[in-house]
Amino acid sequence: MKLSEILNNIKVIQVTGMVETEIKNIEIDSREVRKNSMFVAIKGFKTDGHKFIGDAISKGATAVVFENKNAIPEGFVAKNDFAQIIVENSRKALVEISHVFYNKPSTKLKLIGITGTKGKTTTSYFIKSVLDKLEIKNGLIGTNKYMVGDKEYSSELTTPEANKINYLMNEMVLNGCEYCVMEVSSHSIALNRIDYLDFDFGVFTNITSDHMDFHKTFEDYLETKKIFFTHLKPGAAVIVNSDDPNWQRITDKTSAKVKTYGTKNNPDFRMSEIEYDLSGTKLTVSFNQKTYSLETKLIGKFNAYNATAAFSTLLLAGYDAGEVLEGIKQTPQVPGRFEVIGKGNKKIIIDYSHTADSLKEALLAIHHIVKDNRKIYTVFGCGGDRDRQKRPVMGKIAEDLSDFVIVTSDNPRSEDPSAIIDEIKKGMSKDNHIIIEDREEAIRYAVISSPEDAVVLVAGKGHENYQEIKGERKYFSDKDTALKYLN
Repeated sequence: MKLSEILNNIKVIQVTGMVETEIKNIEIDSREVRKNSMFVAIKGFKTDGHKFIGDAISKGATAVVFENKNAIPEGFVAKNDFAQIIVENSRKALVEISHVFYNKPSTKLKLIGITGTKGKTTTSYFIKSVLDKLEIKNGLIGTNKYMVGDKEYSSELTTPEANKINYLMNEMVLNGCEYCVMEVSSHSIALNRIDYLDFDFGVFTNITSDHMDFHKTFEDYLETKKIFFTHLKPGAAVIVNSDDPNWQRITDKTSAKVKTYGTKNNPDFRMSEIEYDLSGTKLTVSFNQKTYSLETKLIGKFNAYNATAAFSTLLLAGYDAGEVLEGIKQTPQVPGRFEVIGKGNKKIIIDYSHTADSLKEALLAIHHIVKDNRKIYTVFGCGGDRDRQKRPVMGKIAEDLSDFVIVTSDNPRSEDPSAIIDEIKKGMSKDNHIIIEDREEAIRYAVISSPEDAVVLVAGKGHENYQEIKGERKYFSDKDTALKYLN
């Protein structure tokens, strides 16, 4: 696409240099720049893209978008063959540019956005599984991976930057996809990544305290989530968990049509008779004076909610209830989401629970299953450079709801792992725990030392296959490690 065509559709302060040049791609990382790239310099939390404008130009960028007017010395444009575009806000400009450059791909797809503290990934997998069963080609953007039809891409962020979102959606359009199922994080809402996207459905799973390192207060977190629903078009549908105490605040400004699911507050999709064990979950869902039996291989009350959110969305999309129920029943285990592995009577549960509320729910689910007949061992830690307030709270939850706890390292990132563990210990007063900082050794100890019929919860990392220590990522899988010592 010609740069001039892009510029005709976005807001700019000043343009200098050649504007009839051809733009082949849009990048925010100078290391990804190649000939005829447009480089958008964004001020990030750890570094400033303006520092890398020179690198981008040396690698072949023919246009640079930036907001800091002093980032490029006077006369630099004249000496180099590129266009400089000054904007008020680089991040917002990236969204506008990506929307235009990739030909507004979200308008050519049926876009389902799922947001909430917990359940986004699992709900997206349920919806995708049903669409696959119905042989409706679709794409997925989420925490575990990105998909265009059958093609998989590694996931960098739950909701990536706008250039990546629009690139993926354009690929979906070009490959004949009808739907895109997308997890919408609070970061992506606050940082304008999803601006201009044309959502047909918005799903709200729940909201509890999370990301306080970013949002600072729960009120700010809630208001950020609310923005997503406020900006939905009037023709869109909102599917919301009415058992969450904040559901009305989340949706009170939306123009979209709201439908509710849950067990309380007279929901449109009423859930009842929820039962689950280590083989899966069953429940009844009532809608429009009809009753449906919903089954899934996924375990827990929280997965009853996730499955119902998916069921509600797809019924509102006009699909046959029987086929939707069968697709949910056939949905395979989501990696790292209450994923059960075992040998003999011993069961290991790998779960992504990394907040106080999600850890509590996982342990309560295990209590419901074992009914005090089996010992519960918990291995967990807390991530570095993240919300510190939850650390002692999670320590107390773990010791109160487990027979034995092994406190270990998670992803310490730039923090000292032992300092994180010390903060966790501040919430612990019982003597039913030990500290093993090395995560592999902690999992080994839990698997080998627990009774033969124990249930061991390994919490915090779920599907992640790395540990980040001092800024360096090294391969590490909770599941692979647990299997190693089970065998």
